[in-house]
Amino acid sequence: MTDSAPLLEVRDIAKHFGNITALQGISTSVNAGEVTCVLGDNGAGKSTFIKTLAGVHQQSEGQYLVEGEEVRFGSPREALSKGIATVYQDLAMAPLMSIWRNFFLGSEPRNAIGMMKTAFMKRTAREEMAKMGIDIRDPEQPVGTLSGGERQSVAIARAVYFGAKVLILDEPTSALGVKQSGVVLKYIIAARDRGLGVIFITHNPHHAYPVGDRFLILNRGRSMGNFAKSDLPRDELVKMMAGGAELDALTHELEGSR
Repeated sequence: MTDSAPLLEVRDIAKHFGNITALQGISTSVNAGEVTCVLGDNGAGKSTFIKTLAGVHQQSEGQYLVEGEEVRFGSPREALSKGIATVYQDLAMAPLMSIWRNFFLGSEPRNAIGMMKTAFMKRTAREEMAKMGIDIRDPEQPVGTLSGGERQSVAIARAVYFGAKVLILDEPTSALGVKQSGVVLKYIIAARDRGLGVIFITHNPHHAYPVGDRFLILNRGRSMGNFAKSDLPRDELVKMMAGGAELDALTHELEGSR
């Protein structure tokens, strides 16, 4: 490990399922205090890529490095032990349970006689959410009563509290409206500003561009490019998305027919 080593780096990653090649030659990295956006349309390979990063799949080829050390995760738990936390689109939360119970779900601290430290958990959930810029009025509020963006914020704050160095977010804005998507993007920026490396998986370049520092574009399991923001104008990012150029041409054609 060197001081300049990225928090997470993959080099020429490939993933094969029998004779099917799901990923081929994918390289990217994420540094502390940086957001790397991974973009692509449906079928681009984003799901396979995120599962490889999260330890669900092992790469068939290529290198996976955490802070300069090559690793090979056998499970998501092993990835989490190295500070790689993944927040999936279908959040694993108990809707009828309170915010604080969901915040500590599966990791509840207990006292010497095995009783849960309820007061500590309520206070900590409130404090950790506040650090992310989230003001929760009542930690007893059921998570199911929160908006989609607020539920995402609970999951993000939880991952940060439990030691994440790299936060992988799987399409966190895909099912949200404009306002709630903006809420989640704000929390991504808050996580970045706290020094985490963030990998933001999305199909929406208009959500990625405002928060991204670098952009990896996937198409059919292959890289279409890996760019720093300074080298990639927003319009070019949209065009590089699968179908982006065709959609742009169609838009101009339709506008010209009016």
